This record gives sequence, C-alpha cells and structure tokens, in this order.
Amino acid sequence: MTKMPKIRFLDRTTPPHILTLVLMAGISAMAMNVFLPALPEMTDYFGTNYKYMQLSVGVFMGMNAILQLIVGPMSDRFGRRPVALAGVLLFILASYAAMQTTTIQTFLIMRAAQAGIVTAMVLSRAVVRDIYPGDMAATMMAYVTMGMSLVPMVSPTFGGFLTLAFGWQSTFWLMFSCGVALFILVYFDMGETAPASSGSFFQMIKGFPDLLSSQRFMGYALCSAFASGAFFAFIGGAPFVGVQIFHISEAALGMGIGAPAIGYFFGNFLSARYSRRIGMNNMCLIGTLFTFAGIALCALFIVTGQITVFWFFTLLIPLGFGNGLTIPNAVTGSMSVRPKLTGTAAGLGGAMMIGGGAALSAAAGSVMSEEHGALPLILIMMAVSFVSILCILWVMRRERALNA
Repeated sequence: MTKMPKIRFLDRTTPPHILTLVLMAGISAMAMNVFLPALPEMTDYFGTNYKYMQLSVGVFMGMNAILQLIVGPMSDRFGRRPVALAGVLLFILASYAAMQTTTIQTFLIMRAAQAGIVTAMVLSRAVVRDIYPGDMAATMMAYVTMGMSLVPMVSPTFGGFLTLAFGWQSTFWLMFSCGVALFILVYFDMGETAPASSGSFFQMIKGFPDLLSSQRFMGYALCSAFASGAFFAFIGGAPFVGVQIFHISEAALGMGIGAPAIGYFFGNFLSARYSRRIGMNNMCLIGTLFTFAGIALCALFIVTGQITVFWFFTLLIPLGFGNGLTIPNAVTGSMSVRPKLTGTAAGLGGAMMIGGGAALSAAAGSVMSEEHGALPLILIMMAVSFVSILCILWVMRRERALNA
C-alpha cells in the first residue's frame, strides 16, 4: 500500500492541500468561460463585430499554450511555488487593466496577459504527480478536476446574471477578486514539492525532444488535446448559436454553456473511483467513445430538424462526461512517461491541449453563420473527438508492443 503524504492546511512546510489544488485549477477554468455570456454586450461596447470579439477566447488560449511551454520547465528548474505565485500575480494585474480598456486592441492584449493564471492549472497537475505515484496520481488528478469542474459548471451562469445586472466589467471584477484570494491561499498553503534543481532552464527545455519522440507521450497528449478540443470548439461557437440562432438571453446562455460541465463533474467522479481498477488507458477509451457518441447524436438531431435550444445544450452533456473520464487519465499518463520531466511534460502536454483548443475555438467562431446554423460547429466537434479515439488506441497498441 502506498503511503499517503503528510499534508496540513495552511502549512508551507507540507505539500498544498487538495482544496488549494482544486482552486488553482478551478480559477484557471473560470477565467476561460465566466465572461462568455457578456460577449454580445462587449461586441457593442467596443464597436466591433462578433468574430473579432470572439478572439478574446482564442487569444487567451493561445497565450496559455505559449506560457505552458515555459511554465513547466521553469517549475522544474526553480520550483513550483515561486512560479505559481508569479503567474497568479500577473493574472490579478491583467484582470484589473482589462476593465479599464476602451479599445478592442488593448483589451485583447490584457486578455492575453490574463493567461498567466495557467501557471496555477499546470502546477496543480504537476504537484499531484510530484506527491502521488502511478494510478494513485490518476485518482487524485480526477478528484482535482472533479472539484475544478464545479467552477465552469456555475461560472458562465453566474457571469450571465452579473452581466445582466451590472454590465460586462463585473465579470472581470469577479476574476480580479478571485485572483487576489488565490494568491493569498497559495502563499500561505503551497509548500514546495519540487525544490529548485541545479540544472539550467535551457537544460530543462532540452527535455522537449525526449518527450516529443515518445510515442506514448504523444498519444496521451494528443488524446487529451483532441478530446478537450471538442469542448474548446463548443465555447468558441456556443455564444453565437445561443444568441444569434436561438435568440436566448445572456443568463440562459450562461446556463447552456455550463451544461457540459455537469457531465464533466460526474465523469471525473467515476475516474476518481475506478481509474485504478479499470486502468488509465481503458478509461481514456471509454471517455472518448462517450464524447463522440454524444456529439454524433446532437448532429443527428440537427440534420433531422429536431434540434431545439434545450436539446442542443443537453445533448452536449455527454461531451463533458467523456472528457471527465478521458482528461485526468490522459494527462496523468503523459506525465508518467518520463518521471524526471513531470513539470516539462505537464507544460508541453498542456500547451498542446490549449494551443489546439485556441485554434479550434477560432475556427468554430469563424465558420458560424445564421444561414448554416449549428451544424458546422457540431461537425468540427465530431471530427476532433473521433481523432481522440484513434490517439488512445495508438497508445494501447504501443504499450502492447513494449510489453510483448
């Protein structure tokens, strides 16, 4: 039986409490989607069109991807704690500045700077892998992401009501306040789990080729990237579908965007309970199949003319459920391939996930039109979810070859 680490809440001499890890990941997720119901209002405020305003999602995720390439190796070199604190501080400053902007160009720059919060998400995963071994790490990762899933479940709905009552800036006040609270919590609770190493930052970056040449790392990383890519495409196109096609309010749109998070919560719950028993690879395969099936059913409703706003968002709950089964296991698998490069693997895998998500979000926003309805969005989501199935099958084939 594996010995559990000794952890005391608000004690910087021990690893961070699970609550701290959940909030580190959860606030990162909130920053991505809490303001989505405000996009139509922000489009009018900045005097632009929706396609440019929707870049605030793609820019955020694109900078997320770039920062993750840096954050992982930096945390392996300098330790998890100082890097996490620096990233949260950048998020706080950018959130405040975003509320003061008057042009779309300046806003997008501040939105890119907000991506500093990704350090919290990346390092919450790296800390789990630092503390727990093997399948136990997958179980604990699922608990972290299960708790994290509660945030995107409620934040778009809350953001919609805030926007309706106080305007779009209120969602950024919320992010600013949460950032301050998280900085205080990380400062007092996050003990170091990976002390600074003697190697240089550039030596840590040299781990990239090692990881990229590993078929198992690439399979896991691409599986999580394409599985989550379906969700990122959804958040890129859902505001247009909700407002322009179904003509719903910001508050209703917030509830609709939060629907997949319901499935994500329960998927993570099952991952936490059964990953050690069923195995990481099998959980990934089951999850990718669920995701594809839910999206395909939604596509069928659209093609047959049976789709309504209720069914559009409800039929995407399986998307979240499948991701809840897939992502904790795929992420843990990618960080387990080279244990000495845990932070680097977390950053590189996260960059692939978020970078792909940024591209898919932008693509989804660019193809939306009232003439074609929701079908182009669903077809993009269905295609990338199918590729995620192929990726985990690739990993399973590779492991059989190594064990033969």
